[in-house]
Amino acid sequence: MLPSHPAEPLADPVTPVPGDAVRAEPTLSVIICCYTERRRRSLDTAIAEVRAQLGPDDELIVVVDHNESLCADLAAAHPDAIVRANDGTRGLSDARNSGTAAAGGDVVVFIDDDACPVPGALAAVRARCTDRDVVAVGGAVAAQWDSPAPRWFPEEFGWVIGCDYRGLPGDGAAIRNPIGAAMAVRRDALTEIGGFSTRLGRRGTVPAGCEETLMGIDLRRRYPSSTLLRDITFGVTHAVTDDRARFGYFARRCYQEGRSKAILSELSGSGEALASERRYTTRVLPAGVWRHRRTPSRVGALAAGFVFTCAGYASGLARRGRGVSR
Repeated sequence: MLPSHPAEPLADPVTPVPGDAVRAEPTLSVIICCYTERRRRSLDTAIAEVRAQLGPDDELIVVVDHNESLCADLAAAHPDAIVRANDGTRGLSDARNSGTAAAGGDVVVFIDDDACPVPGALAAVRARCTDRDVVAVGGAVAAQWDSPAPRWFPEEFGWVIGCDYRGLPGDGAAIRNPIGAAMAVRRDALTEIGGFSTRLGRRGTVPAGCEETLMGIDLRRRYPSSTLLRDITFGVTHAVTDDRARFGYFARRCYQEGRSKAILSELSGSGEALASERRYTTRVLPAGVWRHRRTPSRVGALAAGFVFTCAGYASGLARRGRGVSR
């Protein structure tokens, strides 16, 4: 019952995704969602790098989540981008939905406002999505720590900071869902499943998640013969600020992940919602304990992360029992 990101290989045969024919080189709508001026420097860096990789028929969309002054400032600073406000519920899910509604490309590519695509990242998406059987692509997310990573932080919990973690499938492998900092989805398919659920996902500084997991599950159900895969050449660096390097954030993030998993299991059923997590808890975490056996602080963090996430899941189940949606 742990992270929203673990994925297991899916070996089903593939068939084309319904919809209009895909161009030999699909057009991209790159969507960056933001909500605070505090990330303005990293946001401007991401915009510049995305702009450098756009094709002549691609577009950049910046969605601002309920921050009028930031929206106006970005519109003035980046006249070549489509800058729009999130006109739905506050939070990352509807911000992404607002961006998708404004998009015209064949594929929507989501990049976090504190992430930056590496050279060739968008080319990798184009190459993968020339295959009609591919409905979504998850990238590689490398942590860029402001300060050296804490000695106690285990690689198995990279998902806590929105990055790759030990236990992910390899390059080209099928996945259940991508990591949100770098994911690409066929626009028509994402629209068909109703986009991202507003019952899940981050709202401001509340470190919730699982909206990408539900998206992946819904895509597989709607297009059972299509493929969601991981491509490490679709890479981004993801800033990890010092406040996210603290154990208190680690504990809150794990707890909120557990609560999100309880909502996810209600929306999709516990089978698919927790299938990858069972493998994570029975194989990845025990292997991590053995790997870090000479670093007691990491072993302690592995155990604590598991306990905090279980506590959040139990809290989420209790809230469901009382009829509370979040």
